[in-house]
Amino acid sequence: MRRHGEALTDVGRGVTLCHERFGDPDDRPLLLVPGLGQQHFSYPDELCEALAGRGLHVVRIDNRDVGRSWRAPTPPPRLRRILLGRFPAEQYTLADMADDAAGLLRALGIAPAHVAGVSMGGMIVQTLAARHPDAVRSVVSIMSNTGARLTGRPAPSTLPRLLSGPARDRDEAIERAVSMFRHVGSHGFPFDEARVRADAARAFDRAHHPAGVGRQMAAILKSGDRTAELRRITAPTLVVHGDRDRMVHPSGARATARAIPGARLETIVGLGHDLPAGAWPRLAELVADHADRADGATT
Repeated sequence: MRRHGEALTDVGRGVTLCHERFGDPDDRPLLLVPGLGQQHFSYPDELCEALAGRGLHVVRIDNRDVGRSWRAPTPPPRLRRILLGRFPAEQYTLADMADDAAGLLRALGIAPAHVAGVSMGGMIVQTLAARHPDAVRSVVSIMSNTGARLTGRPAPSTLPRLLSGPARDRDEAIERAVSMFRHVGSHGFPFDEARVRADAARAFDRAHHPAGVGRQMAAILKSGDRTAELRRITAPTLVVHGDRDRMVHPSGARATARAIPGARLETIVGLGHDLPAGAWPRLAELVADHADRADGATT
């Protein structure tokens, strides 16, 4: 399996994105967009390799303000203010993050591409498809939602964890990751604590940047309800969600599938708000089969 090293690419407007690629560059491109505060390796190597083995050239990225990508120079907005809908003028939105993704696809010369995103990443690829239809071949929105207030809400038991302040040090960051993923993770699949700890340590050592996570959360809230925008999506769309998700209630998936014309909803029994090893084969199958169908429909 051919794996390319990390690279930084200027995507326009002074923003650079860090990305890593798997597979043959001549294969069909697939962009993987991570969730809130997550770095590109939140898409496990094994999952990327399985997708590359299905004839996809996989590009996984660090979104702006996380990992080794561009960081906004302004302080994060205070939590109380963003919950009240009071955002500084310079606060970016999901549309800006979608523009970053479109800029990367064009800079790499791989547009139009198949695109998939988890959680906030799902919101970004939805927005990308709505605003840059020429850059998107197909969409997979995983454990995400529309931004509507009454759907896709976190469980009450999840909110205190989600809204807690940043970890004070590396050890606390690791323990918080274990606690969070025990809570929101996939109770229908084995919990791999050793992997969660290793990934949390890697994330902290590679690029601990809590201010960026705050700005990304503000981007989600500032973007509001995107239901009307999602109705403009024309790319073939697959919505994937688990039935055990405590971070984004499955109603968010149903609302997404209703909003996007022709979208198909697939539920993975036992899946929560993570990517456990036991779900990798099914996820790879769903994403690759959807790309195959989209390509077959347009060839």
